Amino acid sequence: MVEWTGKQFAYQQVANDLRRRIADGEFADTGQLPSYGDLQKAYGVTVTVARTAINELKTDGLVVSHQGKGVFLTADAGRSAAQLADPGAALVELRQEVDRLRTEVGELRRRVTTLEGN
Repeated sequence: MVEWTGKQFAYQQVANDLRRRIADGEFADTGQLPSYGDLQKAYGVTVTVARTAINELKTDGLVVSHQGKGVFLTADAGRSAAQLADPGAALVELRQEVDRLRTEVGELRRRVTTLEGN
């Protein structure tokens, strides 16, 4: 259950809690989020709030919905949700990836220079 802060709209608080739960792997077994009705009951919100929260997750690329079937996690939803939940960690990871790519590009330059020299 979300502790309502009044600092954000209800749909934002529900979306943030769902992001956290996705990042924690809570829905990994089924790959499916609770229905709108279940979200309404769990969070004590209207269906409009539940839908808007899910739309936020769609915008983030964390979920897709299928009419009549439900809302499902995307392939990299857990990782993406973790990055959204902790931008600082995402920045560290991005810097590490940039360093790795710099090393690879340097190695490729060296190899091209060697090939061009022959």
